[in-house]
Amino acid sequence: MNIAIIGTGNVGKALAQRWLAKGHRVIIGSREPASAKMETMLAGFGSAASGAALESAAKDADVVLLAVPWEAAISSVRSLGNLTNKVLIDATNPIAMTPEGLQAGLVIGHTTSAAEQIAAAAPDARVVKAFNQAGAGVMANPAVTSTESTMFICGDDDDAKQVTTQLAEDLSIGVLDAGDLRQARLLEPLGMLWIHLCYLRGKGPDFCFKVSDINAA
Repeated sequence: MNIAIIGTGNVGKALAQRWLAKGHRVIIGSREPASAKMETMLAGFGSAASGAALESAAKDADVVLLAVPWEAAISSVRSLGNLTNKVLIDATNPIAMTPEGLQAGLVIGHTTSAAEQIAAAAPDARVVKAFNQAGAGVMANPAVTSTESTMFICGDDDDAKQVTTQLAEDLSIGVLDAGDLRQARLLEPLGMLWIHLCYLRGKGPDFCFKVSDINAA
């Protein structure tokens, strides 16, 4: 599968490493594709990875993963060009990653969500909310298993959710479908809870949420 990862932060790097190890091809999209940060990132990935400007990163991708700060999310999506029928996975959380932003919490919610606003900016893409409720360290760790981690997803396109589920399973992460894209209004607060526990309650980044079915046994 050809995957475009938009963003050069920890989440994008973690997902790129794991998906490359599963045989996917990855292109990293950035506003500064010739930067030293991009060069260093690509040097550790091998020949199945490449970098590109936002305008061309998604052109040949089957899946686009958005992993940029919220303040750059909408403009980044609009810079990607034609996303018709592409699976667009939104891994963002609508929060400012500053001490003040962490204290303030989510900047939108209740009547909309980051995922819904991203879908409005890319109306021809098939948007799925996922990978926003765990830290990069968990997603990068091959020792994590699906019995230890649950990733909630939501979206309006069943096939797009199936693709996203497969990509989560490539990380050995279990998936629970929360419904249509509107349910991102629930999943983004869950992401905020993870951030709160990690940064403000001293939990640290190496934990994840897990759903247990007490009747499964």
